[in-house]
Amino acid sequence: MWDSINNSMQTGWWRPPLEILILAVGFYMAFRFIRGTRGAPVVTGFLVLLLALTIITFILQLEVLSQLLGNFFGFFALAVLVIFQPELRRMLAELGNIPGIRGAHEQRENIEVVIKTCERLSEVRIGALMAIERSIQLQEAVESGIPVDCEATPEMLETIFFPNNAVHDGGVILKADRIAYAACIFPLTQRQDLAKSVGTRHRAAIGLSEDTDAVVVVVSEETGAVSYAYKGTLTRGVSLEELRSCLTTMLVPQQKNKSFNTWLRRRFVEAPEPEPEPAPALHPHEKEPNSELRQP
Repeated sequence: MWDSINNSMQTGWWRPPLEILILAVGFYMAFRFIRGTRGAPVVTGFLVLLLALTIITFILQLEVLSQLLGNFFGFFALAVLVIFQPELRRMLAELGNIPGIRGAHEQRENIEVVIKTCERLSEVRIGALMAIERSIQLQEAVESGIPVDCEATPEMLETIFFPNNAVHDGGVILKADRIAYAACIFPLTQRQDLAKSVGTRHRAAIGLSEDTDAVVVVVSEETGAVSYAYKGTLTRGVSLEELRSCLTTMLVPQQKNKSFNTWLRRRFVEAPEPEPEPAPALHPHEKEPNSELRQP
């Protein structure tokens, strides 16, 4: 058995299928990575041009151009880093993301603030754009913004987005339970595959979610529909329950087992009340207190 395994390892018949499998998986992951990003048209045009030059060089036997193309592939990795800098930055930030110390209860309260705000604004059809910051600082991705630094409440958010207000035009950045900035201009997405019905607010939500790991919630001014963007994907026309479920999945840390902090809180902080001590047993000839009151 071991001899056959050693012979197969030495002959290397399994190497070509393995290489094909690795290349296929690599091409598939690269295609999924660039699909829908702002650099996808650039890469598509670059590959078409490169393929055309390769075919022309092969047919006409152009030696100088063939050498130039062979040396050009060495700069392809640098071109990928430049073109896909925002996407690579977001991916690395997600890999190094460490869950915050805020508890699930506090995160759920912040989610309810967003849900109530969307409910109120959707009923009266007032447009809104709210970005929930996670691990990447959003101030680096926006062009402007007015510092607010107040507690996030549905009333405050409704006041900010109220029409004719000085800061109603633009987006709001939420940090934990605080409104950090208002009237922010988010970067618009450069995607060409979006429908014409996608407005400026929705394009700004997609653009910010492409550059960062934030969750961006949008309320349409025309229809009152609620949408959210995450990782460059826009989900339109969701209900409040669906929005609550999605935000809970993205923002609330999931704990499959009881954590050590929960055990400590239940063991020492939320200690159960002591049980009452049982009454002492009575002597057979001893009467119960006030027993004469119960005698007929």
